Amino acid sequence: MIADLVIRNRSYRRFYQEVAIEHETLRELVDLARLSASAANLQPLKYILSCDPQKNALIFPYLAWARYLKDWPGPSEGERPSAYIIILGDTEVTLSFDCDHGIAAQSILLGATEHGLGGCIIGSVQRQELHKALEIPSRYEILLVLALGKPRETVVIESVDPAGDIKYWRDSKGIHHVPKRLLDDIIVG
Repeated sequence: MIADLVIRNRSYRRFYQEVAIEHETLRELVDLARLSASAANLQPLKYILSCDPQKNALIFPYLAWARYLKDWPGPSEGERPSAYIIILGDTEVTLSFDCDHGIAAQSILLGATEHGLGGCIIGSVQRQELHKALEIPSRYEILLVLALGKPRETVVIESVDPAGDIKYWRDSKGIHHVPKRLLDDIIVG
């Protein structure tokens, strides 16, 4: 059921790094993105797949993790993603990618959830440095990086408190809490 997939699809930032994800699984996930909607059906997105520990190690340093967790620099060795999908925009197709990469990312993460995996959409990327590290041709713009793996943390949905604080947080047991606005608070008409 789609509602179950959406609820289970949380932003996971800690993984069982030793649990490998096969290259074919990444291809299956990108195929879901390929079949998803694209503005004007231009299909300008391209993808870099990584499930190789050495390539993953090249990608990791150029990502920022969990802005609201000020005292946490990101997953430590052993908790890092076991795979990445880098979503690129092909500037030889178009210079405007509209919301295609958001649609693609959601399709991929819903598919990952169905596979028993989890992930995080990362938009805070040192793009120039990652471009250089992976020798990505200049025609491709890095739009998003999806970190993927078997989740090593529990993420729970909470209601936004009366003060309206939307910042996620971790409790003393390491459980990640994500406040969400109530449905009646977001429907305006």
